[in-house]
Amino acid sequence: MTFSNTMEKSLQERRLAEVWGFLLPAASLDDNKKQRIPPVFHAMSGSFLASGFRRTFKWLRHVVHVPYYVRALVRANEIWLTVLASAVGVLAGISAWLMTGTTLYAHRILYALHNEGHLSGLTVLSPWRTVIMPCLGGFTLGVFGLILARRFRHRPVDPIEANALRGGRMSVRDSAIVAFQTFLSNGSGASLGLEAGFTQIAAALGSWSGRVFRVRRADLRILVGCGAGGAIGAAFNAPIAGAFYAFELVIGTYSLVNLAPVAVATITAVGTAHLLGGVSATLTLLPHAPLSVHDSVPVVMLGVFCGLIGIATMRGVTFAERAFQIVPLPVWLRPALGGVIVGTLALYSPSLLSAGHAAVVRVLAGGQAPTLLITLLVMKALASSVSIGSGFRGGLFFASLYLGVLAGSLFGLGVEALGLPGPSVTTCAVLGMGATAVAIIGVPMTMTCLILEMTADLTLASGVLLASVLSMLTVRRLFGYSFATWRFHQRGESIRSAIDVSWLRELTVERMMQRDFPCRSPEMSLAEARLCCPLGMTPHIILVDGEGGYQGIVSLSEIHASDHSPTKILGALALYRGICLSLEMGCQEAVSSFERAEADALVVVTDPVSKQVAGLLTEKYVLRRYAEALDRTRRELAGERERV
Repeated sequence: MTFSNTMEKSLQERRLAEVWGFLLPAASLDDNKKQRIPPVFHAMSGSFLASGFRRTFKWLRHVVHVPYYVRALVRANEIWLTVLASAVGVLAGISAWLMTGTTLYAHRILYALHNEGHLSGLTVLSPWRTVIMPCLGGFTLGVFGLILARRFRHRPVDPIEANALRGGRMSVRDSAIVAFQTFLSNGSGASLGLEAGFTQIAAALGSWSGRVFRVRRADLRILVGCGAGGAIGAAFNAPIAGAFYAFELVIGTYSLVNLAPVAVATITAVGTAHLLGGVSATLTLLPHAPLSVHDSVPVVMLGVFCGLIGIATMRGVTFAERAFQIVPLPVWLRPALGGVIVGTLALYSPSLLSAGHAAVVRVLAGGQAPTLLITLLVMKALASSVSIGSGFRGGLFFASLYLGVLAGSLFGLGVEALGLPGPSVTTCAVLGMGATAVAIIGVPMTMTCLILEMTADLTLASGVLLASVLSMLTVRRLFGYSFATWRFHQRGESIRSAIDVSWLRELTVERMMQRDFPCRSPEMSLAEARLCCPLGMTPHIILVDGEGGYQGIVSLSEIHASDHSPTKILGALALYRGICLSLEMGCQEAVSSFERAEADALVVVTDPVSKQVAGLLTEKYVLRRYAEALDRTRRELAGERERV
């Protein structure tokens, strides 16, 4: 084999591995030789199947041309932006209804269900189907990833990352692939929820709608939140909860500017789902005994307990990912192995399969023994961790509700066993459901409104808010991340929410530096420097050696100071010899460098080895650009931006 053929084969394998951004987290991508792609899949991914996918997704790349006067209405008037948001809500409702309905149909076909109910609510299930179907789904997911390998070489962007770093830009094609992978995962029984799929595609449709109408960057971010919030609202039949989901998780903040489009989008999404027949996975909780002030202490303890459960679950996902990395199997076979493990766990109880909607209702009905609750809690957390760690697609929102009901019921039984006063077991289960979801997802107001809309019980919603706040504080103090931001942290991203921070990353040193600057030799005497650098020119002189290497900065006032001898060389007055900025350094990092060096100006070098001078940057200019960007962001949040 020639060198060129070897390089081509290596490049092809690396590209095939990169597609696992659609399937596996970044931490799971490695260069293990045991993960080579089978030759048969090389042919499959490079032949008629790849061209078939190109034809299938061609319509997603089609550009829709909207007349200028229609676009101008949306850009100039918030009312028309709200009308566009309502259209996004319709698309979100259709997405949630379609994905939920097709997934339930897949459950009926794969597990031979008739009128027995939902998959996770069954007590008995065929053993061979319980083990084989998740494995078959994982294998199908792996093959699907291989087929797409040569066509897609990038990682899909989720709504939070899109709003935080990309100004709301999302790919409908990539999101459709993620939604299909979520359908394959949940439809085959993986212990994950569907919310990652329908919020992804709904948010992408919102982004696409905004780009068609060429809306502003801030408005595009709002439309992404409208899509994701509308999908959640339709899934739970809870428009207020869907709106707060958009505010807390996808947009990152609440403002009066966001309220109208997001609220209209979630209401429209719920109405669309109702017109289509409703989402059958919706949870409905009956009113419970009202809480009193004396129940505050148990509720606080429950919140802390659920926070610890959430931390353990997120840590379990990380451990599962690392465990699957060292398994001597190709990447594309890991989901099949994960399916076998999940199916084996589900032999104990079918409630471990899928998201667990029906299982939540069974636990709320009561009657489970503490040992059963502990076993189900541990096994559900393990099944969800294995599902994500092995490469299945899905979210932990729905799964966290089931984990929370189990944790809350267990806490309530413990309070009863100790003879302590406190809420009933059922009430603790509802409180635990909200607190655990907040610990994992990080949306306290969303869960409070969700419980309020489900039960119409204001005291219960107040208890959920108290437990959620304590749960969130526990996670922030002991762990520091929600599940979504923890995934970003694992991939090397520093974002903690969907607040738009891309403008900070755009303010790099290379974009802000001054490119015209005076340079002198460090061997030049002060007498010569005073002649060629008169008072009134630039206040900083950069010293470079014969090869252009950085040797320090000299202030013009120091050169003309009367207490320095004219025979002294410039090198004796040089400052900040070992301190310099790099081209790719961000605004915040540059400000920190100025503070540490106690400098007014620093030199920018091309690389830290050669130290070739590329420019000069002053602290005053950096702070001014930073303040301008902050003020622009504040105006957008307050709705003060001008419309034309």
